[in-house]
Amino acid sequence: MATVGIGARVKRKEDLRLITGTATYTDDIKLPGMVYAAFVRSPYAHARVRSVSTAAARKLPGVIEVFTHQDLRPLWQAPLPCAWAAWPTLKNPAHWPLAADKVCHVGEAVAVVVAADRDTARDAAQLLEVEYDPLPAVVDLEEAAGSAAARIHDELADNIAYTFQASHGAVADAFLRAPVKIRQRYLQQRILGAAMEPRAVVVQWHPFDQEMTIWSTTQVPHFLRLFASVLLGVPEHRLRVVAPEVGGGFGSKLQVYAEEIACGAVAMKLGRPVKWAADRSEDFLSTHQGRQGIMDFEVAAESDGRVTAMRLNWLADMGAYNMVNGPYVPLLGYIIGTGPYKVSNFECNITGVFTTTTPTDAIRGAGRPEATYWLERTMDLLAAEVGLDPAEVRRRNLPGPEEFPFTNGSGLVYDTGNYPRALEKALEAVGYEEIRRQQLQQRQSGNPGGKLLGIGISTYVEACGLAPAAATAGTLYGAALWDSAQVRVHHTGKVTVYTGASPHGQGHETSFAQIVSERLGVPFEDVEIAHGDTARGPMGTNTYGSRSLVVAGVALYKALDKIRAKAARIAAFRLECPAEEIEFSGAALAVRGAADRSVSFQEIAAAANLGAHERYPAGLEPGLEATCFFTPENFSFPFGTHVCVVEVDPETGRVAIQKYVAVDDCGNVVNPLIVEGQIHGGIAMGIAQALFEEYVYDRNGQPVTASFLDYAVPTAADLPAYDSHLTVTPATTNPLGAKGIGEAGTIASTPAVVNAVVDALSHLGVRHIDMPLRPERVWRAIQKHGR
Repeated sequence: MATVGIGARVKRKEDLRLITGTATYTDDIKLPGMVYAAFVRSPYAHARVRSVSTAAARKLPGVIEVFTHQDLRPLWQAPLPCAWAAWPTLKNPAHWPLAADKVCHVGEAVAVVVAADRDTARDAAQLLEVEYDPLPAVVDLEEAAGSAAARIHDELADNIAYTFQASHGAVADAFLRAPVKIRQRYLQQRILGAAMEPRAVVVQWHPFDQEMTIWSTTQVPHFLRLFASVLLGVPEHRLRVVAPEVGGGFGSKLQVYAEEIACGAVAMKLGRPVKWAADRSEDFLSTHQGRQGIMDFEVAAESDGRVTAMRLNWLADMGAYNMVNGPYVPLLGYIIGTGPYKVSNFECNITGVFTTTTPTDAIRGAGRPEATYWLERTMDLLAAEVGLDPAEVRRRNLPGPEEFPFTNGSGLVYDTGNYPRALEKALEAVGYEEIRRQQLQQRQSGNPGGKLLGIGISTYVEACGLAPAAATAGTLYGAALWDSAQVRVHHTGKVTVYTGASPHGQGHETSFAQIVSERLGVPFEDVEIAHGDTARGPMGTNTYGSRSLVVAGVALYKALDKIRAKAARIAAFRLECPAEEIEFSGAALAVRGAADRSVSFQEIAAAANLGAHERYPAGLEPGLEATCFFTPENFSFPFGTHVCVVEVDPETGRVAIQKYVAVDDCGNVVNPLIVEGQIHGGIAMGIAQALFEEYVYDRNGQPVTASFLDYAVPTAADLPAYDSHLTVTPATTNPLGAKGIGEAGTIASTPAVVNAVVDALSHLGVRHIDMPLRPERVWRAIQKHGR
């Protein structure tokens, strides 16, 4: 056993149980007397529920009970939550776990069947007879926002969920004076989180103790406990939430879902444990989706390519209801709306719109991929307009490292950065000048029958580490999302950490153990990281927004400082010197400058936990534990440049990625192996949106791509090898000097790919193609421009 500290490339310790099939997921849980739930879902996008006949389902052998909204309503203290309900302009229609008298999207639950086994429950659900009175579906965003559209919620005058306006600087004057103006409409298609594990929940109610335990495939066990307590009327201290292994989330499990609250009520009704697990088709219909929106973006610039102002009008699709964070997602785009560029004049207008579709919320990146997409596509359009290379336009608009701290166009202060270094490193790694030479030669020769070469750049910055109250005050964010860590050193010197973060693939058990190993000198194998169980540690605010390391990890770092300080006092007593002369030296604490005068950390742990008077300082409380709650003073701001090289087949429109270079800067790195894995996974997700993924509804609100037969996600064969590099610009806002990295690849990669494809066709006159860039869509663009 050995110390494995910060910066080491160590394989993830949690992977052994995951790859050997010994891990426990929610659907693995089996409890005595457990029953199974199946939900009856609306086949209509918009309809009144006239009646629900349960007689036939109740007659099926094995069926225990059937519940409708009216049956469970007395147990629900409130509708499903939206964290922004106090937002002044937000309209928040009631969203109940089971529809009361109206459904607003295909897949909305209207009843729940409970049976002795899963198959019987599903069979019985097919026997329910629901009478609907269909109403007009409203799917098109612009149509939904218009005054003539059918109202989705009867209590509202229109389908506008909220509006948000912000303006910084002299935007109108800058546009009036600018010799160059670029305007482009960008469509963000709807996508899924498409996690490997569909959602599932198990609820156990103890009627005599009036206690509840919920096991769920959630990213947010502490939030689920809070909201379940409010919605079900179970005191928070009597409600435990456990997130076992979670097979991916990507934001789609950052939610309080109807099924969790409905199963809670069913368990209370029956006094028996209840399990529900979605199949893939059900997951497609009921798990929140993301991205859908229309962005009209304008840039004002000088003739030398220097940007002077930006203006954005954003129609954002909320789907049928406001989810926990759905209305806030576009504001995460707004706060980095000018990206890494020197733009002080910025105007943003956001309109959230209800449609008769599955509700939307955060999907990996959450607003920041959208912002980076409109920015990086427009920088390429600007380059073409002023006759400059896309790389040169970016050079002219990036601040230098000496200009930090740097205030962006929305007023957010970036603490550190060296954007030009990342750009130049990426260009050098991809061989940019040589590829441009090859491209020019190809075009001059006419390239008869050959593939078309294109290269795309994406220079990005993201705001992550959600969410410091001071930095988000202007965006109506209602809370400071601090996080916590509790460190417990046992008699033998082994360490247990309880973290408020709740992983679903990020490698917390490894990277957090490395921090402990380095700070205390204990063997890496002697550190246990406990998470995802609200009964085991202090309150946390969970995992999303690339916050685990820079918020929960910093809470751990600061808790370890407390452990170190107390250990130094004990060591000083044992070694008869002042505490300030004690230093950590590997697995021991020694007198500075006298390494032979030392005591092992294990001895310190034993002394602290035994508290023997003659071996322990008088008046110092026994035990070696510490708890820390940490609130960040600002976001963290990772940044970088991604460059994609593609070949486009003009005969078929098929895009093949030939090379992909990523240069990212996430400050100081705890585990480079984990960082690379996060970047690679993020890039894959961004490429998927650029080329493959799109969740489509027809005009009647019926999902057209409601299975993996129609909704395309890339396989390993569709993705390139990545040439990944790091630069290191430490953050100044936390003692680790770290910045988040979990979403960076997704944020950067989509515009890099689209820019490359459009660049390959630019000599034909192609200016823009909307995502996803399927072969047919690319082929039609080629044909339209006379190939």
